[in-house]
Amino acid sequence: MRSIQVPDRNIEVDHGSDLALRAQGLVKRYGSRNVVDGVDFSLFPGEIVALLGPNGAGKTTSFYTMLGFVKPNAGTIFLGNHDITNWPMHRRARHGLGYLAQEPSAFRRMSVRDNLLAILEFQDLSKTEQQERASKLLEEFHLSHLESQRADTLSGGERRRMEIARSLTIDPTFILLDEPFTGVDPKSIHEIQKLIADLRESRGLGVLLTDHSVRETLAIADRVYLMFDGKVRFEGSPAEFAENRDVRNFYLGNEFRV
Repeated sequence: MRSIQVPDRNIEVDHGSDLALRAQGLVKRYGSRNVVDGVDFSLFPGEIVALLGPNGAGKTTSFYTMLGFVKPNAGTIFLGNHDITNWPMHRRARHGLGYLAQEPSAFRRMSVRDNLLAILEFQDLSKTEQQERASKLLEEFHLSHLESQRADTLSGGERRRMEIARSLTIDPTFILLDEPFTGVDPKSIHEIQKLIADLRESRGLGVLLTDHSVRETLAIADRVYLMFDGKVRFEGSPAEFAENRDVRNFYLGNEFRV
């Protein structure tokens, strides 16, 4: 099997840094079942980390716990030196935690520019600064020629680009991407991969993503966590993940090729 080619990075990741997003001993219980059972993982600026697993593995619940959508029964979440376990999502966002939802999140009847401005209006910026930041994001994500177009007329790839741009209006340190390849046509997949990689390369962001498109995810990830039955069963590089016998037995299948 050939190894997975991870793009060269200009960002050097310091895994000893205090500036990290960490989960320690997360537990989420529904009835008598621990859907998340003692989960630990970390994300550092300048890296892309994939959180993978089959349906029912607990990855989505873990992901939503990091965001503040779900409150854990036990465990701690740290953002840098802050214990954010009980913080609401808007407070996490103010401290640098961004989010891209799986479902379309655009204001459908608003223009692309106005979609960005709708979020920028809540920032401590003057009207001129809001417009300047919107213009910069439109240019960065190759949306300038679409800025007056309504969001509901965009293709899947264009919409995803706009949604990623909008998630950056809060200038996050970390961004969590929920199924970023969902609803994107095959010819736009590579473009979205490059945009996600650029969040790491150009901005030095830490990116945590979960997606069922395993090959597309492994192609841009630096580290992979695999969850199964509520626990983390594997942590390692994409190449190690793809070649691990246990991973292949209970998740990828022996015929999986990258």
